[in-house]
Amino acid sequence: MTTTDVWPSELRLSKDRRTLKVAFENGETYELPAEYLRVESPSAEVQGHGPGQRKTVAGKRAVEIIGLEEVGNYAVKISFDDLHSTGLYTWIHLAELGREYEPRWAGYLNELAAKGLSRDR
Repeated sequence: MTTTDVWPSELRLSKDRRTLKVAFENGETYELPAEYLRVESPSAEVQGHGPGQRKTVAGKRAVEIIGLEEVGNYAVKISFDDLHSTGLYTWIHLAELGREYEPRWAGYLNELAAKGLSRDR
């Protein structure tokens, strides 16, 4: 998949700042919850610097998006109200997050449960 396969036609933040609508020129459209985007951040803070270093981010149920900033012609920087803003969400990554929402979200919830963590704290 290349960036030309998933060129964005719309990025729209909901009024409550908890959902980002992403539409692509190929017709794909996703409504991605802020919590999901935050816990799946592509940043090193979440993903680590190598294999096996990914961190489970808990307590983000109420997180809101406070800013969107295009980065070049390939990504968007999303700023959250918990002051996390270091991940660059490429168009390809956003499309993957949309396509893979259900299994990724289920995996995240299972990971929280296995570690005794909560979406609320």
